[in-house]
Parts: sequence; C-alpha cells; structure tokens
Amino acid sequence: MSLLLQITIFLGASLLLVPLAKRFGIATVLGYLFTGILLGPSVFNIASDPEAIQELAEFGVILLMFIIGLELRPQRLWEMRKSIFLMGSLQVGITGVILAILTFFVLNQSLSASFVIGMALALSSTAFVLQLLSEKQQLNTTFGQQSFSILLFQDIAAIPLLAIIPLLAGTESTHHGVAYFAAIIATFSGLFLFSRYMMRPFFRFVAKSGAHELITAVGLFIVLGVVALMDVLGISTTLGAFLTGVLLADSEFRHELEASIAPFKGLLLGLFFMTVGMTTQLSLLVDMPWLIIGGALILMLVKSVTLTTIARYLNYSWRNSLLLATCLAQGGEFAFVVLKVAMSEKLLTQAMLEPLTLIVTLSMVLTPMLYWIISSWIIPLIDKEKAPVYDEIPDIHNPMIIAGFGRFGQIIARIAHLQHQSFTAIDSNLEKVDFVRNYGGTVYYGDATQPDILRSAGIEHAKVFVLAIDDIEDSMNVARHIRLNYPNLKLLVRARDRHHVHLLRDLGVEQIWRETYLSSLGMAYRALRELEISEEDAYKSIELFRDYDEKLLLQQQRVYTDEQKIYETHRNALAELEHLFESDAQIRQEPTGVNLQRGLEHQRIDVTRDDSN
Repeated sequence: MSLLLQITIFLGASLLLVPLAKRFGIATVLGYLFTGILLGPSVFNIASDPEAIQELAEFGVILLMFIIGLELRPQRLWEMRKSIFLMGSLQVGITGVILAILTFFVLNQSLSASFVIGMALALSSTAFVLQLLSEKQQLNTTFGQQSFSILLFQDIAAIPLLAIIPLLAGTESTHHGVAYFAAIIATFSGLFLFSRYMMRPFFRFVAKSGAHELITAVGLFIVLGVVALMDVLGISTTLGAFLTGVLLADSEFRHELEASIAPFKGLLLGLFFMTVGMTTQLSLLVDMPWLIIGGALILMLVKSVTLTTIARYLNYSWRNSLLLATCLAQGGEFAFVVLKVAMSEKLLTQAMLEPLTLIVTLSMVLTPMLYWIISSWIIPLIDKEKAPVYDEIPDIHNPMIIAGFGRFGQIIARIAHLQHQSFTAIDSNLEKVDFVRNYGGTVYYGDATQPDILRSAGIEHAKVFVLAIDDIEDSMNVARHIRLNYPNLKLLVRARDRHHVHLLRDLGVEQIWRETYLSSLGMAYRALRELEISEEDAYKSIELFRDYDEKLLLQQQRVYTDEQKIYETHRNALAELEHLFESDAQIRQEPTGVNLQRGLEHQRIDVTRDDSN
C-alpha cells in the first residue's frame, strides 16, 4: 500500500472517529490515539509502513513548537526564566532520579541504562499537554503557564541527555564533545543574526510582491530549513523550531505566519498522535499486563506526587499543584526519541524498549481520565473542606473601599491609580486575589458580607464605598448593612440587571450603574469627584484610560480569533487582565494630556450623568 493511500485512509478514519469520540466527551488527543490503534498492526493492520508516516507526522510537533515560539517575545521568556529553570530543573532532576532508582532495582538494568530510562520517563509530552490544556481552555491559567514552563525546560534538557548517551554507552565519538556544544552555540547565534538581518528583509521583499500565498511558502521554508540544519547537527529539531519562532515573535509578519501555518500544524499533530497509537503493540499488554499497567501507574504516581510536592514547596495552592501534576503525569514523545537512541547505542535492548514505549503510550491514554477525576472530584472536595482564612487587613484608613475586584471593580481601581488615590480592595475569590497580587495589585482576601471584614477595612473612615460584588444576594446584603449602619457613607453600586436596580432603589440606594463597560467609567468618574478630584482632572483620567484601553483592543484584534474561546472562560478572563496590569506603569509615566486628542475627536460620553446608565 502506498504512503499516499495510507495517509488518505488515516484522514478519513480520523474524520469519523475523532468527532465521535468528542461527542462522548473523550479528549481529541485520545480520539487520534484510538484511531491509530485501530488502524495499526494490533487491530486492523492497515498501516504497512508506520515509520514513514511517523516521520511525516513528527512535523506536527515541530510546527506546534514553532507557533508557540511565535507567541513568546524574548522579553517574555526572560520574565519566565525563574519558573522555567527552577520548576523545570526540580521536576526533571528529582523525578528522573526516583525513576532511575526504581528501574535499577525493579528491572535489573545497568546503572547507565537506569539513568537514561529514568531521565527519559521524566520528560512529559509537550504536544499532548498543550493540546489538552487548549481543549480545556486553561492554557493561560496559573498551572497552565507553569506546565508550559516545565515543558520548555524539558525540551531544552533533552539536548544534553541525547548528547550524553554515547558517553554512557562507552562509544568513541567526536560528534559529542566540546566542539559539538560550541557548534550548537554558534548555530543559535547564527540564527539570531540571520533572523535580524536577512529573514525580516526577505519577508518584506516577498510581501511587497503582492503574492500573499508566498508568505505561507516562506514560513514553511524557514521551518523546514531550520529543521534540516538541526538534524544535520544532531540538535533537537523541536527546540530549533521553537527558537526560530521566538526570533520571529517581534516581526510584523508574525500573525500572518501563524495564520498560514496553523492548519498544517493541526493536521500533522493529529497524524502524529495517530502514529503513536499505530505503533502501540497491544500484544505486550496481554503478555505482560502487570508490567505494562503497573509501570504506567507507577510512572504517573511518581511524577504526580513529586510535582505536587515541588509546587506546594514553592507555595502554590493545592488546586494549582494538583492540576499541574496531573497535566504532566504522562511520558512524552521525547522519551521515544531518547530510548531509541539508547537502543541504537546498545545501552538498551529491543526487549526493554518495546514495553517502555507501551508504558509511555498508556500513560498518555490515562492522563485525561486522571485529569477528569482530579478536577471533577478531588479539587471540589478540597475546596469544600477548606475553611477560608481571610487576610488581616492593615489599619490604613484609605478614603475608598472597593468590594468585588472583577473587571468592573478593577477599572475603578486603575482609574483611581491615575489620580494617585489610595483604596482598599476586597474580594472573596482567592484565585483572583493571588493573580492580582502576582502582578503588583493590592487586594485582600475577604468576604465583604461580614461586618468584621468591613470594619477591618476601615469603613468608619472611608468616604466612598464601591460595591461591585457579582452575586446579587451578597450585593444586597452589603448594601443593606451599609445603609443601616453607615448612612452618611457615599455608596456607589454596580447592578447586574434591571431587577437588581429595583431592589437597590427599594433600599434607598441612589448611585447605581448597570453593568457595562461605559457604566464602569461613569462610576469611576463619580468616585473621583466624591474624592474631591476636580471635574477637569477626572475627565482627563477617564479619557486617558479609554484611549489606552481602545488602543489595546485594536492591538488584540489581530489575534483574537485564536484566543476568543479562552477569553470566554473565567480563568482566562484573568489572563486577559494580566496584560492590563503589566501596562499600568507605562500609563502612569505618560504626560496627563497624551493621547487625549483622539479621544476628543470621537463623540464624548457624558459620564457625569448618573441616571444615564
């Protein structure tokens, strides 16, 4: 059977089986794996040349790493250096040593072979984890970003691991030595210079020709060229593709490249997972079930426990620690590469390679199930049993208190920052509190419905109380308490809907804004005026914020199609706010009147009218 016919059969089977698996709630990755198993030698034996298909499918992982690199600016990588090298090195080092010790004593392998097996199994699947997190819309969460950091370190760590295998096997080779690593450094330096002084001018030359389809050709040419160079030098092709993407992340053609290559990435990545399933030898599962099933479970248990312990040691919450450990519990595609090189260097036998490969594949299959158990059963149980320990709010007597620090409350806070007005912010969502703190915000974990929390926040000394709690019942309880006990306090309330407005007016609340973006600006204006900010300065603050936010919205327009579903979820709405917090310092450094002209050119919204919302 020809290679073209095999690929056609694979695509046809995936079009039928993957949507069917998705309909039953099975992850897309597992759908591809099961499709490969059915078409492979273990079931229908349709694929007669799996190695040829796998070689093509590996380009899916390469293109995935290239697109990931396009999303990461070099300065962003520098900001992530701590999580990449600290978390990554601890995970690979500790997990690898534990697995190597187990291999040495349980499987009776040599010390060198045990070390290679342990380190290979410590590596997780970059393609699998990123695909899983994307489907769950959790790639931009705290544990999602940490998962990516650790995976990136693992990809880097695979290079010295592959280089050291011939030395452990006692092979005489000049390919691995000081000259080899010097060649790696020279190659990456050359890529940087090539990207800066040749690649980008070449992009402009092609773009000016008006043949837009050539942008796709240029993107594929660059990726394939770098992969060919990495392959000649014996360097990880996936790492080379990733670094090439990083070097082009600041290019003005980044989004066109990403859009043109994404369809190839998706198809080839699905083909890659099918080849993993296709090369799985289910006969070994029948011949040695205890070794295969037990090995997969032990692998996942060791990686999960180790990574949970590391995350907890670094002060991550139980929730993020467990989800992080679950995502990275499986073996990865680099394990296949490392173990095959070890066998070619006669460090491992074929009889040992086959069960290890099946253990890694089985761990991939079990990971979505483990993720479902942890996220649906274990974490809700922990959250239910964990009694909240609210923050002790310092007695600083700020003139404004913000209860509820969602998108509405944060706009009020950011505009108050423009006028250097201090405030005390309270929110009952611990994950949101942790996120805001990570990016320089000051917000306290507490329940505003409890009078003790309000007193500790200094409500007796406040001039303005912004009530932006999302829950209507809690909002009504707080408003009722303030109206009865602090009738002279200026109360500004966000209403969820018309019914909420009627309930608040029954309490005698006068300053109410129904929930929209412009109404949050209106409330911010009124808060500044109540804090004795002049009308002109208050207007300037609102216009400056609106102008910046609209400019940011235009910048995000070019990439919104890839992240629209992510931003619709609660956790990824927090990731959207990360960019706003990182830009606060830039806003405060600009002169007060900057960018106001464009704001005056469009129709000005009268934010002073409290009844307009």
